Amino acid sequence: MVQVRSVVFASVADLATQVALEIARGLRSAASEGRRYLLGCPSGRSATQAFRALAGIVAEQRIPVAGLVVVSLDAYVDSGAGGFMPVPADRHHSCERYVAAEIVGPLNRGLPPGDRVPAAQVWVPGPERPGDFDVRIRAHGGIDLLLLASGSGDGHVGFNGPGAPRESVTRVVPLAESTRRDNLRTYPDFRSVDQVPTHGVTMGIATMADLAHRALLLLPGREKATAFRRVSRCRDYDPQWPASVVAACDDGVVYADVSAARGHE
Repeated sequence: MVQVRSVVFASVADLATQVALEIARGLRSAASEGRRYLLGCPSGRSATQAFRALAGIVAEQRIPVAGLVVVSLDAYVDSGAGGFMPVPADRHHSCERYVAAEIVGPLNRGLPPGDRVPAAQVWVPGPERPGDFDVRIRAHGGIDLLLLASGSGDGHVGFNGPGAPRESVTRVVPLAESTRRDNLRTYPDFRSVDQVPTHGVTMGIATMADLAHRALLLLPGREKATAFRRVSRCRDYDPQWPASVVAACDDGVVYADVSAARGHE
């Protein structure tokens, strides 16, 4: 296998704009073909600027979004006597709140109801029958574009922590303490690691590698320097740094800005 391809941008803003333009092209192409466009979306900080750029491009160019399907990579879950359950949508760390605030809300703003992204086209993996998530994606032809992010400290992707097997599918997992600490920066309303949930439901490594037609690993900022160093040398999936799944995807590319690419030097 060949080494994963990397593209380095002059700034985080340039990286975000390129991602947004690629999504916009995909939306326009899918609309012209009369089909849905499945976009795999992380809920961390790495893709937020790209989603904001996308909203601006969509509004300016009047790109149709009614066919967009937001496929979330992961979600926290709560545990109780009856097992695991989704985090309520109004919680600051819920996947649904992030998607509504950062992706769907800005895209739908000002559009008539028939032109908006329908609520039914926001797919979030659930803890009850997580395997059904993969079946649903496969039934719709796979993910057109999968956006990935890497944990700064441990390389987690979705909630797949170090050691996640290549054959893993969508499932409920315990969260490594390193992942929970990384997410203190993602969700600053957590006052300590003790408030971060201990489990999540996550798209599996095999789900990402086998069901994505194209994947972009987004590494914006100097804090992603270690991730860039680890992943840019990969020729295949390295379970000790799960974000390396991008190297196992058919069309996987690393998008980094110059501070991430040079930060480890």
